[in-house]
This record gives sequence, C-alpha cells and structure tokens, in this order.
Amino acid sequence: MLSVVSFYICYLLCLGLSLACVVCVCLWNSQWRGGFAWDGSALQFNWHPVLMVTGLIALYGNGAVLYRVPLTWGQNKLPWKLLHATVMLLALILSIVGLCAVFDFHNAKKIPNLYSLHSWIGIAATALFAIQWVVGMAGFLLPCSPMSLRALLKPVHVWMGGSILWLSIAACISGINEKLFFVLHGSANQAYADLPPEAVFANVLGVLIVAFGLVVLKILSNREWQRPESRPEDLAYTPLLQEENE
Repeated sequence: MLSVVSFYICYLLCLGLSLACVVCVCLWNSQWRGGFAWDGSALQFNWHPVLMVTGLIALYGNGAVLYRVPLTWGQNKLPWKLLHATVMLLALILSIVGLCAVFDFHNAKKIPNLYSLHSWIGIAATALFAIQWVVGMAGFLLPCSPMSLRALLKPVHVWMGGSILWLSIAACISGINEKLFFVLHGSANQAYADLPPEAVFANVLGVLIVAFGLVVLKILSNREWQRPESRPEDLAYTPLLQEENE
C-alpha cells in the first residue's frame, strides 16, 4: 500500500512538472520572443522550442510511464499498448514539426543547418525516437511478431527509451542556453550574465525539464513499480486481434 501511495505521489509530480514545462516554454516564447507564426521569421522559430519540449519531453516522458500505473496492472495490456504507441506517435509528430519549423527558419534566413552540438544531439534524439517507435510497433503490436522476438526486444526497448529521454533533455537544455546567448548579447537587450527576467525564466524552464526527467527515470527504475510479469498461460504468442477480444 505504501509503495502504491508513493508511486502516485511521484506520478502526480511527473504530471505537474510536465505541465509546468509546457506552460513555461509557451510563456517564454509568447511573452519575451513575440509569439508565433509560420512565415519564415523569428516567430516561426518560436514553434521549435515549444514543440520539442511538448513532444520530446512532456509527452514522451508521460508515455514512458504509462505501464507503471497500478490501475493498469489487472487489465488487458493491449489497450495500454495502443495508448502508449499513440502518445509516442503524437510526441514524434510534434518533434518532427518542431524540426521543420527551425529548418524552414534557417533556410529563409540563409542560416546553416546542423552546425551546433545542440542540433546534433536533437537530431540524434529524434532519429532514435523514430527508429524506436517503428521497431516497437513491429515487435510488440504486429500479429506476426513472435514472443521470442518480444522477449529479445523488451530490455533493448526499455534501455533505449531512457537513453532517448536523456538525449532529449540534453538537447532542450543546450537549446535554451544557445537561444539565450543569441538573444541576450548585451546590445539592444541586457546581457545574459546580468540575469534579466527572461534569462531567469528560461533557466527555470531548464531546471523544470531536468526535474521532470529525474522523476520519470525514478518511476522507470523502481522495481516495485514495474508491471507484474504475465501469467504463464499468457506467455504463449497471442495475435493482436485475438488479444483484443480477451
């Protein structure tokens, strides 16, 4: 009972931090960066941090911990597999649109693409995420995937999921820092070193992202919060359509 209570405390913290991250990144780009557009201007770039934080951090992290919710343990796993895949697909789509926003902006302004460490980490995280989703769909949801393949893929899938989250956090943190250095250079605005309100707010956003990632990884790494193993009679391969009817 104590383990379940402590899980839900962490889970509520996880939900609250993810919501705070999304709200903060939206406020930063609407209040200090001028809002949003899709016209090749700096306002189009503002979609990039919003979509990446929402997709690669908030949705991805919450999708990763779905199987840990105790209320799902005594139920058919298939609907939760589908929900997990759907949330992750939405996160991937938002991330790809976020990349399109920054590439379009760079091309319109004749700015080189993929020259910074931030961009390399971000592209790596998104590419691995796409591969992870495709392999997960093929290995865990397609009717033709045997149980031996699922057993082989599961530890790799779990490890890769945590690695992608850390890459996403690194990309977002480095991106926030890079953006602040670009816009707070001491000419028209205060220097970053002076810690104007925008810098403080964006730094807080970075702290929230790290805190969210730590809570997600705490949930994923706690063995007491792992979904119980399937019953022996459930270990035999069951096609997707048959599993849906159980």
